[in-house]
Amino acid sequence: MTREKFEEACEAVKKVILKTDLIYSEYFSAQTNNKVYFKPENMQYTGAYKVRGAYYKISTLSKEERKKGLITASAGNHAQGVAYAAKLYGVKATIVMPTTTPPIKVNRTKAYGAEVVLYGDVYDDSYMHACKLAEENGYTFIHPFDDEVVATGQGTIAMEIFKSLPTVDMILVPIGGGGLAAGVSTLAKMLNPNIKVIGVEPAGANCMQQSLKAGKVVSLPSAVTIADGTAVKTPGSTIFPYIQENIDEIITIEDNELIVTFLDMIENHKMVVENSGLLSVAALKHLKCKNKRVVSVLSGGNMDIITVSSVVQHGLIQRGRVFTISVQLPDRPGELVRVAQVIAEAQGNIIRLDHNQFVSINRNAAVELTITMEAFGEEHKQTIIKALQKAGYDPENKQPNALY
Repeated sequence: MTREKFEEACEAVKKVILKTDLIYSEYFSAQTNNKVYFKPENMQYTGAYKVRGAYYKISTLSKEERKKGLITASAGNHAQGVAYAAKLYGVKATIVMPTTTPPIKVNRTKAYGAEVVLYGDVYDDSYMHACKLAEENGYTFIHPFDDEVVATGQGTIAMEIFKSLPTVDMILVPIGGGGLAAGVSTLAKMLNPNIKVIGVEPAGANCMQQSLKAGKVVSLPSAVTIADGTAVKTPGSTIFPYIQENIDEIITIEDNELIVTFLDMIENHKMVVENSGLLSVAALKHLKCKNKRVVSVLSGGNMDIITVSSVVQHGLIQRGRVFTISVQLPDRPGELVRVAQVIAEAQGNIIRLDHNQFVSINRNAAVELTITMEAFGEEHKQTIIKALQKAGYDPENKQPNALY
């Protein structure tokens, strides 16, 4: 990857990308005591940055290579990038995706005219199958991350960051296989050797962190995370040396951190960012620096509605804003009203009740009332529970059922 190639890629991708200006975050700046900006690649036409590397790679192929047909493996975002770029060039594209890929990514890939083959549980399984199909049919393979040309295309993000914020001190970038991180970090260091570039991985799929520790590419036995776009067991060997040279640190994020970060992004920025794209936002709270200009790359926003509703629900539960308790009370008139009154006086909002008269044979001694309610947060939740205890009840925490 050279400065000249990065500049060439910048000119090439201008034809297909939307301009994603930096967004200053007052909320996360206040939370972290840094000046935080977002690079919103979730707003790209295909919903992710991947169109950059895919289009630039295809633009460098010969007519003969494109005419053979293109094939790739992807958990979704690279799939859409290749499908969209192939459509622009009028060539056939076959995309192998894991069977666990959210339907929105599968349908959008098909909408660009690509043939989709669902195979395997994670990206690595899909990759092996795509390689087999490429060999059998003579297709030209477009690797989603382990390709210097693809990584160069992704690195155009760094050029845009520097043009918008020349004084940037740090860039946080999600890592799956490593193509985005390799491209962004390499160009960033060319533009400013003193800048820090930090890679962020899911704790359940930290293949790059483990590889850096080992000093060579290693494979994880599994990749278990809700951040499906970065659920990679083996990072790219071609781009690994660039990561070794230019990434300053790796931060890993637990899934539960992504859940509450999603809630923060929805409420404070009105933006849908997929779990992989949230890695660089969740990592902000792990930074030890203060008063630095930090850019978090939001790598994508392709998230299906069912996943959105599930993540929102779990986020509300984690924050103590929705919770369920059960209390036992005598089965006699007025008891239900009495419990409701205690909750109302504590400003709790009941959203679901389950009155079980058959929890005990002796209904006069014990009827179970399960209550799901809203609170302002963990402190308010505890206030409601203490009010119930003061009223003579013994609330027991329960796992809320689905709310939506």
